[in-house]
Amino acid sequence: MRLFAAAAALLVLFGVAFQPKASAAQEMIDPETIPCVACHNETTLIVSKQAQFHHSPHGSGESYIRGTNGNCAGCHGSEAAEARIEAHLPPHAPSIKGVVNVSPINCRTCHDIHDSYTLEDFSLVGDAAPVQLEMTGTLFDGGAGNLCANCHQIRNELPMSSNGEVTIETTRFGPHHGVEAQMLLGEGGLGVTSAPNTHLRKVEDTCVDCHMGPVGEKDPADPLPAVARNHTFEAEVSYCASCHTGMASFNQEGVQTEIQELLDEVRPLLIAKGIMDDREGRENRSIEGTYPEEVAYAMWNYMVVLEDGSRGMHHPDWARKLLKYARDVLSEP
Repeated sequence: MRLFAAAAALLVLFGVAFQPKASAAQEMIDPETIPCVACHNETTLIVSKQAQFHHSPHGSGESYIRGTNGNCAGCHGSEAAEARIEAHLPPHAPSIKGVVNVSPINCRTCHDIHDSYTLEDFSLVGDAAPVQLEMTGTLFDGGAGNLCANCHQIRNELPMSSNGEVTIETTRFGPHHGVEAQMLLGEGGLGVTSAPNTHLRKVEDTCVDCHMGPVGEKDPADPLPAVARNHTFEAEVSYCASCHTGMASFNQEGVQTEIQELLDEVRPLLIAKGIMDDREGRENRSIEGTYPEEVAYAMWNYMVVLEDGSRGMHHPDWARKLLKYARDVLSEP
């Protein structure tokens, strides 16, 4: 075989066109009849999306390893998350078990890969059905963004007050990472209320439209779907500018500056109340103990805004209310 390859290389080197004879089976194959070529073809569609995805938080890091734990497997790792979303179950459904050989989030976690071996394999797992949020009970209905809401929701129980006090028995008091569904809905906080953000009503596919960009125009001559979606999931100002004319940065009208200043103002107040750890490496961790409910609520609200990560962009009014409540109750003697 190596001699054959070397001879072929020499023929090419000396300008001789060399075409190995096709087998009888190959001559019988008509690419138009093979469903695989709908996706696996001369285009870079799959390669480009994979390259983008590997630069995203979902496609990098080692948080998927937590999927070996049944309490985390509903969102961390691919196998249980895909099965759960397809079955329309909440993150902590009793049927979810840890996965021994857990794999990272990948194409199959979100797309129906190799179900039909057609372009329908790009469809979303769970058909992007509206999501009943586990800890607050509200229905999130944000188009294709429903897929995201399956995991990007509050995943810890909201604290319960007894006789005006809340007992904290963990150093990780708060809603857990990724609370964007409740942030858009204007819920999941304590001691204060709000309403859903207008993005939930006006942006058809919510998270997907803002973090992945618009779908390109379909070329009638191209058999592939119009898929200009950005799989790094990094929001870009240009996506927002289609509605917010003249928008130059995410710090629209100084919202992110304002929210960051409130976060910076509330944090030392929480530390002063003894509920938040300030040791290096344990930033924003809670200190176990029993606290007045207002202090515990303030800590919870602070963590909701912090874990949302947008510094107010997802819902400026709600983020502002949560932090001002925290600041005001913590400032009382």
